[in-house]
Amino acid sequence: MIGIIGIIIVFVMVFGGYLAAGGKMTIILKSLPYEFTMIGGAALGAFVISNDVGGIKHTCKDIMKVFKGPKWNKADYQDLLCLLYELVRLARKNPVELEPHIEAPQDSAIFGRYPKIQKDKETVELISDTLRSASMNYDDPHQVEEVLEKRLEANFHHALHSSHALQTIADGLPALGIVAAVLGVIKTMGSIDQPPEILGKLIGGALVGTFLGVFLAYGFFGPFAAKVKTITEQDAQFNQLIREVLVANLHNHAVNICIEVGRQNTPGSVRPSFADLEQAIKEAKQVAA
Repeated sequence: MIGIIGIIIVFVMVFGGYLAAGGKMTIILKSLPYEFTMIGGAALGAFVISNDVGGIKHTCKDIMKVFKGPKWNKADYQDLLCLLYELVRLARKNPVELEPHIEAPQDSAIFGRYPKIQKDKETVELISDTLRSASMNYDDPHQVEEVLEKRLEANFHHALHSSHALQTIADGLPALGIVAAVLGVIKTMGSIDQPPEILGKLIGGALVGTFLGVFLAYGFFGPFAAKVKTITEQDAQFNQLIREVLVANLHNHAVNICIEVGRQNTPGSVRPSFADLEQAIKEAKQVAA
């Protein structure tokens, strides 16, 4: 919703100010389809050239983040801490009983109580792989932490692809606008024998290309790239929390301490209060019983 509001503000302020200053939309509207075809088409072609099919799909999907916001909300972080509490507690109590849950999480009653998390393949695999490593005596906390860090860095680097792709388009749009403007000037020079009122319209139409390239770059694609990056960073905190809790578990801290470590490392805007989390864990225990 906030993304739509931002787009409306951009349009209203730019074109509202232009009209308030006495500008006329006739030349812009007449030239816009042709200029947009040249600039937008060139930008789309450059985007296709510089990305593979997977990257194109990834970027198109991630554009929706501008309007949807982060994937994980405050309730999801609380659910994750409750899920980790149940798994770590079971691992301490009876590692044999934990095995079915991490080998087949899609059929696990514990994971099933948190369906949104269960549907996220990477999150489930991260939890399962780390707990499986601990059960295989791969229990050097520093070694596990290093492996987790490399995995999370790789995932984060991949997730940032969309932001980089959008920023590349934003960087190229002003230059493509100049290309369209130059073509407009060339067209104008072919009509140099026309009266000033016609030449003025032709030159105005050519300048629409420069305007459109800069407008799209700094009004839309640049902010889109920044927003996608911000949301990607926020979503990455979800898996960082998993690392904090499971590494604390490998240090043999008490289960409650492991969960509190995770809670303290949760971003403030989505961090559940101590009392709320304690109540949620009590409810999870009752359901498990």
